[in-house]
Amino acid sequence: MEETPLADLKTVVTEACMNVVLHAYDEEGGLLEVDAELEGDAIKVVVRDFGSGIRPDAREAETGSLRLGLSMIASMTRKFQITGGVGKGVEIGMWLGLHEALEAESQAAPGDAAPEVHMTVAETTMLKPVLGRVIGALAARQDLTIDRLSDAMMLADALSSDAPSRFGGRPVEVSLLDGDGTIDLRLGPMERGSAEQLRDGLRLEGVNGTLEKLADDFRSESDDAGEYIIAHFATFTD
Repeated sequence: MEETPLADLKTVVTEACMNVVLHAYDEEGGLLEVDAELEGDAIKVVVRDFGSGIRPDAREAETGSLRLGLSMIASMTRKFQITGGVGKGVEIGMWLGLHEALEAESQAAPGDAAPEVHMTVAETTMLKPVLGRVIGALAARQDLTIDRLSDAMMLADALSSDAPSRFGGRPVEVSLLDGDGTIDLRLGPMERGSAEQLRDGLRLEGVNGTLEKLADDFRSESDDAGEYIIAHFATFTD
C-alpha cells in the first residue's frame, strides 16, 4: 500500500479500536479482537468486542455507542459491515483498496461522484443510531444546509422507527451515495409489499401529507432479492 491508503487504513482501524476502548466495557474492561486478511485487491480488517453493544437510541448514554468514529469509517472505506446488538458486542468489518487512492488520482475527473458506501446492519434496532451518524458525516462533506440535513435526519429516523416491523428480522442492507452536492439513501431488501407498507407509515394523518416530501425524490424499487426504498437529497443554490 502506498502512503495515502495506508494512512486511511491506520485511521479507520484506530477509530474502531478506540471506540471499543472507550465505550464497549465497564471499568473491568474486556476483550478486543482485530483480524486482517487480503480479499482480492482489498484488505479486510475486522474489529470486534463482546461488550454492551450499540444503543438503539443515539441520544442515550454514551456507553456502547460508536459515535463519530463510525462516520469517519464510513467516509474512508470502500465498504464496511456492522453486526452485533445491545448486550451482544459489536463487530465492524472494513474494506480498503490496496491501490485505490492511486487509481482515483489517475482516473478521476473533476465532478466525478464519490463511490458508494455499503453497510449491513444485522439488527434493525441498530439502524437509527448507525444511519444518523453516517448521514451526518456525509452531509458535512457535501455542505448540505442545516435545513436539508434536518430533513434527511427526520426522514431517516421515521424509516428506522418502522424498519423492525418491515424487515422481519432480516439484516438491512444500506447504501449511501455521496455525490456532487447530494446524498442518496437506499434501504433493503424487504419482503414483497413491505416497501409500500413502509411508505404508508410516512403518511401524516389529518394534513393529507407525507414525510416522503422531505426528500427531493422518494421511490421504491425491486429486484430478485426483494424491495428497496430510495431517498434522494440535494443542496439548493440560488
